[in-house]
Amino acid sequence: MPFDAAIWQATDPATGLVTAPMRAENLGEDGCATYWDCELLTEKVNLFRDLARAEVPVAALRESTADAPEHSTTYRQFLRPRGLDDELRAVLRVDGQWWGQVSLFRARGRKRFSRKEITTVADLTSPLAESLRSFALPAPGPACPARGPGLLLFDATGTLLSINDEAREFLEAMPPGPSSPAQLGIHVPAWIHSTAANALIEDGTRIRARDRAGRWLVFHASCLRDANGTPAQTVVVIEPAKATEVASLLTAAYGLTDREVEITQLIARGLSTAQLASSLHLSQHTVRDHVKAIFAKTSVSSRGELVAKLYTEHYRTLNPDARLRVWHE
Repeated sequence: MPFDAAIWQATDPATGLVTAPMRAENLGEDGCATYWDCELLTEKVNLFRDLARAEVPVAALRESTADAPEHSTTYRQFLRPRGLDDELRAVLRVDGQWWGQVSLFRARGRKRFSRKEITTVADLTSPLAESLRSFALPAPGPACPARGPGLLLFDATGTLLSINDEAREFLEAMPPGPSSPAQLGIHVPAWIHSTAANALIEDGTRIRARDRAGRWLVFHASCLRDANGTPAQTVVVIEPAKATEVASLLTAAYGLTDREVEITQLIARGLSTAQLASSLHLSQHTVRDHVKAIFAKTSVSSRGELVAKLYTEHYRTLNPDARLRVWHE
C-alpha cells in the first residue's frame, strides 16, 4: 500500500503514551513538536486514545471528515504545510493492550486512503502488536552501572533548560529516532518532548522505555508550578526500572490472560494450590490447569523459576550491586 511519509511509534501499554523506539520516514525533525502539540492539546479528529477504544482501531482523516480535513488541527498545522493531504492512523493493540501506533501520510495530488486500505491495515494491527509485544521479553545484557537518576528540566514551551550528566548517559544509550536539537549540545528524542508536554496536562506522567542493551528504564515527568499555580516548567526523571515496574510488561509479553496474571501474582506471594483455589473461588483442578498454561507460555517448569523469570531475573540484570550478599559458613 503506497504512502509518502510515515511515523511508527511504540507505546507504553499501561498509558498509551509514546516511548522508544520511534521511526519517521520522509519527515524532517522540525515537525515532531507540532505533531504532538496538536495531538495532546488541540486535536479532535481521530485521536489515538479514541482509536485505542474503538471497535476498529484504524481511521483515515479525509474519510472521517467527509473530505473536509481542515477541521483537523493536525492537518492545518502539520500536514498541509508539508504538502501532505491525507493521514491514515492505526493503533496496534492485542488482548486489549495498546503497544504501538502508526501514521501513514499521502501527499497532495495522491488519492485519499480508501475503505479497502483501511480494512487492510486493520487486519494487520493485531499481528504487528504481537510482534511489538514480543520485544518486551527479557534479554540478557550488560549490567547497568550504578548511577543516580537522570534529570531534564524544560520550560512551559518545551525548551530544555538543564540536564545532568546521568541523563546524558541514559539518552546516549537509547535507540535512534526523531529528535530535536537543544541549546545544551544534545538531541532530545521526540517522545521525551511529548512526555514532558503531557505532564503539563496530566501531572505524574510515567512511561517505560528500553535502551539499546535491552534494559528497561522509567521516565517520570512532573509539572512544576509558580506561586500562582500556573504550570511553569516540567522535569523528567530517568531511572532504571524496578522489577515490579517491568513485571506487568513481561506478563503481557508472554500473552498471559488476566486470570493467569492474577494467579502469577499470588504465586509470587507464595500461595499454595489450595490457597490459590480458596482465594480465587476456583477448584484446585482449575488452578492446576491455569498454572500449567502459565508454565507453557513462559517456558518454565517450576513456580520458583516462574517468579525468578518475571520478578527477579530482570532486577538482577539491571542492578547487580543493589543486592545484599550474605555468606553462610
